[in-house]
Amino acid sequence: MDRPKSFLGTGWSFPPRFDANSARLEMVSDEEDIRQSLIILLSTMPGERPTKPKYGCDLHSLIFEPLTGPTRYLIKDMIRTAVLFFEPRIELEDIELDPSDEAEGIIRVTLHYLIKTVNVRSNIVYPFYKIEGTNVTDVA
Repeated sequence: MDRPKSFLGTGWSFPPRFDANSARLEMVSDEEDIRQSLIILLSTMPGERPTKPKYGCDLHSLIFEPLTGPTRYLIKDMIRTAVLFFEPRIELEDIELDPSDEAEGIIRVTLHYLIKTVNVRSNIVYPFYKIEGTNVTDVA
């Protein structure tokens, strides 16, 4: 039996896209809505949204920091805190940092999480760019 998952939410696609035929804004639902919401949360600096000044994750404050043990801990702690306060639909199980592309200015952050109520395990990989916004590719 397939349980309805409408409680997981529906929202605008990120980045916002329009359907070429109908000119309507594309929407995402369920697990994809959660995945895109996490990308938005990790990409938003606290204070960036005037109506929700505490919303976001202050990863940008660590851009020029060397990836030492304390910095790894800070990255994971910032993500845990942001998810705890702003993404109630999931339970964060683990955070992995992959610095294999650090020379190119990228640290891949993998979040392993459980979607509450439906008990579906999932993950996303968020590329944390440690360089300027030049030559940055798509997040997905």
